[in-house]
Amino acid sequence: MITVAILGAGARGRNAYGLKFSKFPDDIKVVAVADLDAEKLRICGDDHNIPENMRFTSGEEMLKQPKLADVLFVCTQDRDHFGHTMAGLEKGYDIVLEKPISPSLEECKAIAEKAAELGRKVLVCHVLRYTAFYTKLKDLIDTNTIGELVTVNAEEEVGYWHQAHSFVRGNWRNSVESSPMILAKCCHDMDILLWLIGKKCLKVSSFGSLKHFTADNAPEGSADRCCNCPEEIKKNCIFEVEKFYIDGPIGIKNGYTGWPRKVVEGKDPTVENVTEALRTGPYGRCVYKCDNDVVDNQIVNMRLEDNVTVNFTMSAFSEKINRTIRIRGTKGEIVADWGSDEIKLTVFGKKPEIFHPNNDASAGTGDTGGHGGGDMGLVKGVISLFANGIPSKSTTYIDKSIESHFVALAAEESRLNDGKVIDMEEWINKF
Repeated sequence: MITVAILGAGARGRNAYGLKFSKFPDDIKVVAVADLDAEKLRICGDDHNIPENMRFTSGEEMLKQPKLADVLFVCTQDRDHFGHTMAGLEKGYDIVLEKPISPSLEECKAIAEKAAELGRKVLVCHVLRYTAFYTKLKDLIDTNTIGELVTVNAEEEVGYWHQAHSFVRGNWRNSVESSPMILAKCCHDMDILLWLIGKKCLKVSSFGSLKHFTADNAPEGSADRCCNCPEEIKKNCIFEVEKFYIDGPIGIKNGYTGWPRKVVEGKDPTVENVTEALRTGPYGRCVYKCDNDVVDNQIVNMRLEDNVTVNFTMSAFSEKINRTIRIRGTKGEIVADWGSDEIKLTVFGKKPEIFHPNNDASAGTGDTGGHGGGDMGLVKGVISLFANGIPSKSTTYIDKSIESHFVALAAEESRLNDGKVIDMEEWINKF
C-alpha cells in the first residue's frame, strides 16, 4: 500500500483523484490533506477518515511537518505549484503534480532539475495519455499502420459555456493570476500531440485573441452581475447564469450537481445555495465585465523532426466540449472524434476500419468519466508505479512532460509577437 498526502482538496485534488482512491482500499490510502478553504478541508478529511492533526489549513503548514506520506499530490492553483512542489521534493516526497507544471519556463526547468538532483519522481497529470481513446491512437501510430507521419490537424472545442465558466468567470480567466489559455487549457493537447507523434518540436508560430468576452460586446444597459440585469437582456443572453447553473441542460434542476455546479457553490449544491453563490460570488458576473484577459481563440502551427507538420486550433465558440484529430501518413490516415469515441482508420486501397476504444478494455483503461477515463487511468497508473514499481506505457516523468509546456509557452510568445516563428532550441536555451 502507498500513502498519499493531498495538497489542494478542490475539483482536482478531491473530486478527480481523492474520491477514486476509495475504490482501491488495499493499494492506496490518503493520510493527510491541506486546503485554505475550511469546508473543503473538512469534506476531504471526512472522505478518508483523516485525524484532525493531519488536516492542515495551508500547504505551507503541511510542508513544515516531517514527511507524512509516500506521495504528495499537488493540486493547488497554477502559480502555487512551484513552491509547493519544490518544498515537497526537499521533504523527500515523490510528487504527482496537477498540470500545468508552472506558467514560468524557469520554474518548470527548476522542478525537473531538482527532481533529477534528488532522485525523486515527478509525474505530471497529463491524463489524456491514460484514456482508452488516445492509447488506441498511439498503438495505431506506433505499429506503422499509416506509414510515416506527414501532417496532423487537431482541434479543441472548449464549449461556449465551459469558456464562460472556467476562463471568463473562473479561476483560469486571468493569465497574471493563473496561466495563458494555451498552457492552462491546452497543455493537455500539446502533450498528447507530442506523445502520439513521438518527435521533438523544432519551430512554433501562433495567432489568437480575446475576441468576444470584452466590455465592448456587453449589451447596452447590462449590469455587472446577471441577477441585476434587466429581464429583456437576461432573456436574450446565452451566458445568463441561471441558464448555465440552474435551469439549463447542465443545471441543478436537471439533476447535475457535480462539476461545474459544485465549483460554483463549493459544497453540496442546491438550488438555494447555488442561487446565493451566483448573487454574490464570481460565477454570477457578466461575462463581458470580468477581469479576464485569456484568449477565446488560438491556432498553433508546429514543425517537428522529420518534417512532420502540426496544426492545432482552440476555440471557445462551440456547442460541444470535444477534441478531434486527423492524422495523415504515407500509407493511410486516421480521423478520430473524442466525443463520439470513434476512430476511423483508412489504409490506402483498403476498406476503412472503425474503432470505439471505450468498448474495448484492451485498448486502455476501459473506464469512462473524468477526461474520458483519464482521471481514473492516472489513479491506476499512480498505483502501478508507486505501489508495484511498474510504470504504465502512458507514464512519462517531468523531463518529458515539460516539453508540452515549452511548446505552449513558445506559442504564447509567438502570439504576443504577431505570429513570430519561434526556434525552440534557441528559445529554450535563453532561460
